[in-house]
Amino acid sequence: MTWPAGTIDDWHGFRRHVFPFAETTAWVVEPVTAAPGQPWSWCLEFPQFFTRECAALTLLERGFHHVYLDLHNNFGSPAALRVFNAFYDLLTTQGLARRAALIAISRGGLSAYRWAAENPAKVAVIYGDAPVCDFKSWPAGKKGNAADWALLLHRYEFASEAEALAYPGNPIDSLAPLARAGIPLIHVVGDADVVVPVAENTAIVAERYRQLGGAITVIHKPGVGHHPHGLTDPTPVADFICRQVS
Repeated sequence: MTWPAGTIDDWHGFRRHVFPFAETTAWVVEPVTAAPGQPWSWCLEFPQFFTRECAALTLLERGFHHVYLDLHNNFGSPAALRVFNAFYDLLTTQGLARRAALIAISRGGLSAYRWAAENPAKVAVIYGDAPVCDFKSWPAGKKGNAADWALLLHRYEFASEAEALAYPGNPIDSLAPLARAGIPLIHVVGDADVVVPVAENTAIVAERYRQLGGAITVIHKPGVGHHPHGLTDPTPVADFICRQVS
């Protein structure tokens, strides 16, 4: 595969290509030996944190490519989704599989689920780790963040807070295309999470997705808050993802 001109460095023992893309930075990490079909994982936010615990390194060890496009704090806005589309086109043109394994950590849930809802045929599986599934919960909720909420309003070009709170396109509202496409979901959540409460996010996704005929697995961490993300042994998540792309 030939990636755009940039730099090459080491990322946790793997070869990483870093290059400019759409006025920001993108990178692609190569496995030592690519698995059949060229599977890949796409971390939508926070790729530098909990990389082992959130399965990225395990997937690389199993032959996945691992990618990231730096649109931090985009909250899955319409403008960001258009850039994600262009990045996907680049990746698949270079030979990566047509369906991605999405890794949605925290606020990355907004980006992963909204992009998947618009592109269900391009998604093999979604792994959400304490994912934000409704921006009315975070950053707008009681444990939200005023600065992030103001930035989200700007990113979506909402005319008012009332317009944002009435928005019908949050992940919890956009599950039907995923269920019709048969996309399996797996979430890892801390039951004591007060930043992205399970009851306002993953629990709603799970109930609605099952009602739509979709399959979702939820791994609960009793007594754990929003951090740390992932699992000490991410094998169950990696196994789940690998089953969906085989």
